[in-house]
This record gives sequence, C-alpha cells and structure tokens, in this order.
Amino acid sequence: MDLSDAIQRKIDEKTKPIGALGRIEALAAQIAALQKTLNPQMNACRLLIFAADHGLATEGVSAYPQSVTRQMVLNFLAGGAASTTFARTLGVDVAVVDCGVAGVPIADPRLHARRCGAGTANSLTAAAMTEAQCVAARQTGAELAIAGAYDALCLGEMGIANTSAASLIAHKLTDIPLDALIGKGTGLDDAGLQRKHAVLSRAAARTPARLPPAIALREYGGFEIAAMVGAMIAGAQAGRLILIDGFIASVAALIAQHEAPDAAAHFVYAHCSAERGHRAVLAALGARPLLDLDMRLGEGTGALLAWPLVRVACAMLNEMASFTSAQVDGPQ
Repeated sequence: MDLSDAIQRKIDEKTKPIGALGRIEALAAQIAALQKTLNPQMNACRLLIFAADHGLATEGVSAYPQSVTRQMVLNFLAGGAASTTFARTLGVDVAVVDCGVAGVPIADPRLHARRCGAGTANSLTAAAMTEAQCVAARQTGAELAIAGAYDALCLGEMGIANTSAASLIAHKLTDIPLDALIGKGTGLDDAGLQRKHAVLSRAAARTPARLPPAIALREYGGFEIAAMVGAMIAGAQAGRLILIDGFIASVAALIAQHEAPDAAAHFVYAHCSAERGHRAVLAALGARPLLDLDMRLGEGTGALLAWPLVRVACAMLNEMASFTSAQVDGPQ
C-alpha cells in the first residue's frame, strides 16, 4: 500500500461515515502527503506581511492616499491592524517587511527593512521594476520564507494600488478580460472605478496582450507581490504549507505555480475574496478556497482564518478514534 492509499484508509477508518468531514478530510490528506507521514504536525505558523508602494497610485486608482501604506506598516508594528489582531488571537508569529514603502526608510527595530526602492515606478508609462529590483524582492521573500521553524506560512501584503497591479498581472497571464478583474479595491465610488478602469486600460495597452509571468511581474507588479512569489516557491521547497490569502496573493500564486509547478501541492487557498476578479483568478488556478466570508482586506487576514482549519485537520488524523480503537461498529 502506498502512502496516499494509507492516508485515505486512515481517514476512512475514523468514527464517521466516509467523507462526512468533507474538505477537512482533503486538507488532512494534503498535509499528510506533504509531510510524508500518517501523523502530520501543524504546530507553528508565521505571518509574513510584505509592504511596498506603487507609482501607479499617483494616477488616482485608489480611494486612499499613498501615505496609508506607511501608516499601516506602523499599525502592523503596533499590533493594531486586523491581521495582527487575528494573528495574536491565533498564536501566529508576525514579521512585517518593508520591501519598498515610499518616502524615507522607517526606523523601527521590529521592522524587517528589505527595501528595493521607495516604491515602484508608474506602470502606466514604464516598467514598474527593474530586473535587479524584482530579483531582490523575490529573494527577500525566499529568505524569510525559510527562516525559523514553522510548519506553515500565511502571506499578506500592504500597498496602496496593489489591486490595480494584481489586475494587470492577471490580465497579462490569462484570458480573463481586464473588465472582469477591476474592482473597487479599497472602496472606490463609481466615478473612481471608471477612472481606475481608464488608467488600467491605458497601462495594459503599453505592452503586448500576453506576457511571460516574470515579465508581467516586472512590468506591472510591486515589490510586495514579487516577495510573495519568492516566498511561495521557497517555502514550498522547504516543505512548508503555504496559506494563500485573497486576490493579490492568488495572483502571486499564478506566477509561482507557473514557475514551480510542484509548489502548487503546498498551497492552500484560504478564502474567496469579495474583490472582483478573485473568483476568475481562482478558476484559472484550478483552486477551491476553504472559506467565503465576503472579506476583501488583504494583510493575510483570510489566510490566518484558515490556520485553525489546518490544525483541526491534523488533529482529526492524529487524535480521532477509529472504529476499532473506539469499539464502534463500522458500516455494514
């Protein structure tokens, strides 16, 4: 009997009808297969929040000013954001990373300062990143993804205008029309959404209709998105479970899955964001998220909410009685 068959047999022998725990059973099987054991462990998780600014923000594609990126980094460090509140409640470690916040560097010993620049260039008129900047951002994510003794990683981001960047990347990598990807982001009104659509349409017209993933990332991405790509690939190669958050993280996963197909087995899509376009990106990935809570915040909030499900999936496999051990009659 090979390992996958043994895992499924162990799940089916638990004191329940076959398949009665639904997605929890599939999640347990995924984790056991990754760790190559019938008794997988999921004890420690870390949230990586990558923050960076986008030159495209100057075109008015967000309801919030670019200064909010810096202010939210300080809020993360103080523990006052939704993501840090969730992480604290769930016992998840947090690392906040400045990949390229606009303005002068933030001086705080709690911050991982890995700046690739003071924000990207404006992708309406030029490539967002140089090749060297993109490589550096990816390396930042890779290094942090393998640091420490963690079983799982939650990946979050912060950067005003990064839903615009993610929409452009997804459009260049798939057959999804730009119209289907552009949403209200941080809360644009109808006029703001029209302006965002006009700006992104012009930005998209600057390059060929389809681009290779690495080029799309460099042309339209952000330092924080590139860092997530690096973290996803390196974290998977290190054997870690990767809990993928919403729209922006899923676009990073599009690139990671293309470049490192084996990494996809390590990915758990935590939730379906209310941000327009996320369902289309999930469909392109062939992904089925665990949760659908009408959330659209980012920061890793949705990924964090999947962590308890990961832990109970392991507990089910390791601690739930079998029909034999509990002396319960099985199916006839």
